[in-house]
Amino acid sequence: MNIAMIGSGYVGLVAAACLAEIGHNVICVDNDARKIEALSAGSEVIHEEFLPELLARHRGRRLKFTTSLHHAVRPSEIVFIAVGTPPCESGEADVSFIENVCRDIAAEINGHGPKTLVVKSTVPAGTSDWIRSVLVRNGVPASNFELASNPEFLREGSAVTDFLYPDRIVIGSSSATGTELLRRAYLPLTSGSYHGCVSRVPQPDDSCSPAKLIVTKPATAEMIKHASNAFLAMKVSFINAVANVCEAVGADVEELVQGMGSDRRIGTRFLKAGIGYGGSCFPKDVSALRAVAEDRGCDFQLLDEVMRINENQRKAFLHRVRDALGNLKGKRLAVLGLAFKGGTDDVRESPAIALVQSLLHEGCTIQAYDPAAMERAREEFAPNGKITFASSAYETARNADALLVLTDWEEFLTLDFARIRSLLRQPILFDGRNLYNPDRMQDLGYFYFSVGRREIAPLQAKAAEASSEDAA
Repeated sequence: MNIAMIGSGYVGLVAAACLAEIGHNVICVDNDARKIEALSAGSEVIHEEFLPELLARHRGRRLKFTTSLHHAVRPSEIVFIAVGTPPCESGEADVSFIENVCRDIAAEINGHGPKTLVVKSTVPAGTSDWIRSVLVRNGVPASNFELASNPEFLREGSAVTDFLYPDRIVIGSSSATGTELLRRAYLPLTSGSYHGCVSRVPQPDDSCSPAKLIVTKPATAEMIKHASNAFLAMKVSFINAVANVCEAVGADVEELVQGMGSDRRIGTRFLKAGIGYGGSCFPKDVSALRAVAEDRGCDFQLLDEVMRINENQRKAFLHRVRDALGNLKGKRLAVLGLAFKGGTDDVRESPAIALVQSLLHEGCTIQAYDPAAMERAREEFAPNGKITFASSAYETARNADALLVLTDWEEFLTLDFARIRSLLRQPILFDGRNLYNPDRMQDLGYFYFSVGRREIAPLQAKAAEASSEDAA
């Protein structure tokens, strides 16, 4: 099939590459000329596993890039809309980019239809009806287009495998024609034929095959996306609130999760205590769903609490650092991780960035390292001599008063912590992602602080403390 993808951000670019991978001819269009030039030249514009391989495999053949909406839309049967819907100050999703795109599309499909327009952007329930009215107001006869909602459920860091081996594919459509066209588009995934290809992207162990297809009304499909992300954010906030109780009563949140997660009704996914959720989806989608509920007179205060807990979790971690180190002014701190999660270079709404900014405000000097997000992170800080960016985790630790681990990169799991201890001024480690075993950190001689678990002191320090008490 001939497909146009409007937008080359995380969603648009991954979806375009994956649609090409399953056999379609895709033209990806964006009004950012420099970005299109970089994609056409083979430059990596986002950090995402398997994406460089797909771009190299299909670029110039099944996958092309352009700034011309005309060249993308006119020959295409399906036109996906994957532009941003950032939050307004009120928390509502800003759909102005979608409105602008729809006006431009209207000029291209008049007399060149019918076209099936598919909204992949995350939008409030009811947006499809509004888009229909926008197109009609801009002169497109209702008979000249089909409209559908097809929300994405991609996790940054595993977006390619999430697209190719999805838990479900949701199609929100009131039209049999539009539904059937999207069924055909996704047939390699729902029939399992792609999963038998020799050159396929490796299938994750916990993935579904073939994909489940769910057909709903457009408003339901739009709600599925917001409700799904709000629920996952709620799980994160719940376990963080429980972790605080664990610290207060002397329980271990990691052991607690094993006990909870063994119940098949609950599971362990997203029950990971830490410094809170971030990224471009959870904060935005929780706020957007809350705004929709409030606008329609529905009481959904639970979402307020989800957001409050998430914000307080960062403050609690900062307090733990301050409490352990005393006055933070003048302290040199090593920070590992700036992206909002491991596996991506995305720093939007990153709790790590927020914590670093708070530490800088307290008068700390920061040495930071992230395997992929360094360049994007630089843009988040105004020129500031108090923060430097290191080339490795070990360089970051050199002469620092303490080490803070703020992003769950796999690379950080295999670090030589004996070597890092020798580089630090003091063997103090704050683990904001509960990546490490407390007993091992104790054996390595660290004062170790994590989330929802007991504080650890080196064995020799505990022995000295015991001797002092005996002498007293």
